[in-house]
Amino acid sequence: MAGSVSSLSIPMGEQLPTVEVEPSALEEFDIVGFNSRDLRSRPFNLLRTQVLKEMRDKHWNLLGITSATPEAGKSFLSANLAAAMAQLPDVRVCLFDLDLRRASLAEKFGLSGEHGLTQFLDGTTDDLKQVGQYISNLHLTLFPCYSSRVNSAELLAGDRFAKLVEAMRALPDDVIVICDLPPAFANDDAMTIIQRLDAYVFVIEEGMTTKVELRDAINLLSPAPCLGTILNRFSVSPLDAYGAYGKYDRYYGE
Repeated sequence: MAGSVSSLSIPMGEQLPTVEVEPSALEEFDIVGFNSRDLRSRPFNLLRTQVLKEMRDKHWNLLGITSATPEAGKSFLSANLAAAMAQLPDVRVCLFDLDLRRASLAEKFGLSGEHGLTQFLDGTTDDLKQVGQYISNLHLTLFPCYSSRVNSAELLAGDRFAKLVEAMRALPDDVIVICDLPPAFANDDAMTIIQRLDAYVFVIEEGMTTKVELRDAINLLSPAPCLGTILNRFSVSPLDAYGAYGKYDRYYGE
């Protein structure tokens, strides 16, 4: 069982090891939210504005992203929403990969390391500077996790995770924390985490997530507030009606 930590603060930006990630490498995993000239980033720019407005109105800073089942696109959404938000001059973003059993954000951002959040939670390291990395060209702070066979429920119920959330809440008001969570039905990890956050976004996979799964998942995660639902892999963009892919395309994208 991990030992406790008496006090904890979350390092950000250049307090952490600094890396740059080639945009072409990010595009292999469909991470485009950082590039507003890319037409594919448009939905994430629209989403960040709606999410930030709602969070600021309610004085929320800690947001989880989950889905009913694996492969719905929650990590894809977490990465792109965080990258899009981080481009705004008045927002700083911390992205945490809390899907301890099936972590994927390190791979998506091309990062590697000896210690991830699992090693902090199990007491291998007390220093979050050994965990986090600052992606300087994206202005994004990422605390990755590396997939491993762990008793995630025990780690998330422990004192170290409670201290980590306390430290998240102690961050300045201009910092938004986005947590990529496990799927709701994979185990009880998402339920455990979400009760400590301000709200969550639920990702629905077009043609796969059922109404029953959506209803049961939201009931399972209650009373945590659901900020909204996102339909992923929908084939028609709302921007089509505004001509962004037609005669006005040269004004809006590359």
